[in-house]
Amino acid sequence: MLDAIISELDRILRTLAAPARTLRPLPGGDLPDVDMDEAQRRRVGALMRINHVGEICAQALYQGQALTCRDPGVRNALKQAAHEEVEHLSWTASRMQELGARPSLLNPLWYGGALAIGVTAGLIGDKWNLGFLSETEKQVEAHLQSHLDRLPAGDQKSWRILEQMRQDEREHALTAQRLGAAELPAPARLAMKAASKVMTGLAYYV
Repeated sequence: MLDAIISELDRILRTLAAPARTLRPLPGGDLPDVDMDEAQRRRVGALMRINHVGEICAQALYQGQALTCRDPGVRNALKQAAHEEVEHLSWTASRMQELGARPSLLNPLWYGGALAIGVTAGLIGDKWNLGFLSETEKQVEAHLQSHLDRLPAGDQKSWRILEQMRQDEREHALTAQRLGAAELPAPARLAMKAASKVMTGLAYYV
């Protein structure tokens, strides 16, 4: 039990404080940067900060869900998805650095809240756990598409990162559905959207 606790604490610290690693190449990493004025760079940097926060939350959600899920197959699927989200964390951090943007100052708060939600989702039951995962990924996919539409023309470096993330999130949702995800009731889906709006609104600036 002590080893497990230490392992989970180590994961929290690595997510919040250590550089994330990626096995896949950075999407668009071989492309030249496009000329942007200062306002455009700040806007794209803020969008990347929002997505970086989303990946911080994803790590916490998957950690909480894996801790409390009952089915080993579901747990393995959660861990695989979490591994790909670590890559997203690395990609968004790299792009933020290129744009001169900083991470959100509220990352520890985002992590704690998402971890609590993930633990709760797992405790409710595996089909609802998977349903929460599926709905989360659907909403994230839509959110990423909105960011793709807001990028300055020619910013292929940011576009490649967000597009690959969008494809990965769609696959995570499909995996959850194949494993038996239950569809969340409408009030739960609306509450998730409302919480997401609060998070993205704050993360844009803070």
